Amino acid sequence: MELHIVKGTGKRTEAIARGHHVICDQPLGEGGSDAGMTPPELMLAAIGCCAMHYAAEYLKARNLPRENVEIKVSGEKGGGPVRIVEIGITVNAPGLEHRMREGLLKAVEACLLHRTLSDPPRVQIGITTSAMEDAVEPLAQPVS
Repeated sequence: MELHIVKGTGKRTEAIARGHHVICDQPLGEGGSDAGMTPPELMLAAIGCCAMHYAAEYLKARNLPRENVEIKVSGEKGGGPVRIVEIGITVNAPGLEHRMREGLLKAVEACLLHRTLSDPPRVQIGITTSAMEDAVEPLAQPVS
């Protein structure tokens, strides 16, 4: 997996992967134009979408209804230096019997991003002063 992140106007950035573009920004009250989610919101959204994928696959494999399933993800900032110190994932699956709810929770816990946060990867940060290889130009027009 590889993404390219490019700087937009103001506090806006754009993540590009496989031709898909996601706009990230800061709220108006923090000097942004509120054109997209903040980086922490995007992270929580990714966790929630991953959890939903695993939940839906579990339900599909058992021919159980998936239409009313919802997932709520919350994050709490704190610590020093400030970071997300707690993430909550709540699965709402109306009508499932107890045994299926247990299985659904195990499926959500198997989500790739949940497992990644449970056993964090090494993060390597580097810097270059030359043009990035295969740099990707943003396709989306800036939001005015």
